[in-house]
Amino acid sequence: MPAAPGRVFFDIDTQIDFLFPAGALYALGAEKLIPAIHRLNTYAASYGVPLISSTCAHTEDAAEFRIWPPHCIKGTVGQLKPTATVVPGQIILEKNELDLFSNPELPRILDRLGAQQCVVYGLLTEYCVKCAVMGLLKTGRKVKLVTDAIAHLSQADADRVIRDFIAAGGECVTMAEITAG
Repeated sequence: MPAAPGRVFFDIDTQIDFLFPAGALYALGAEKLIPAIHRLNTYAASYGVPLISSTCAHTEDAAEFRIWPPHCIKGTVGQLKPTATVVPGQIILEKNELDLFSNPELPRILDRLGAQQCVVYGLLTEYCVKCAVMGLLKTGRKVKLVTDAIAHLSQADADRVIRDFIAAGGECVTMAEITAG
């Protein structure tokens, strides 16, 4: 299937420190998402859909560490993406803050890719995923959240994010809906 014009996938912060039980800021059960992230990223690569993968890339004195334990410090194993989530042609966009838009390259990349429809998945729903989906909606783009390819720390907070996302004009979809014919 050829890529839909203007469609871009966003793999948000699928990194070892969030995905694995030994990670510094592990989301319970997140390791079970790796096959879904692999499938979505492989789908994007196979069909020519641009894939932007954000990664936390913190310095040792990151402001976030006043709230959370140190995680995803540049150059550590925890900052890496698992091999199963890496595909050819993937755009890795590092950030030192929760918000994907804190990287000044993002608007230029979105314009260069002609991004009109954004498909978002990853970690953590109530933090970095929320910043991504709400930020993308604010740019006037259509945004779809793949609800069976996200993980969170708090179910109640994640549910609130999804309600707010839908109220702001976002659409919730499943991985099967995104990867079907």
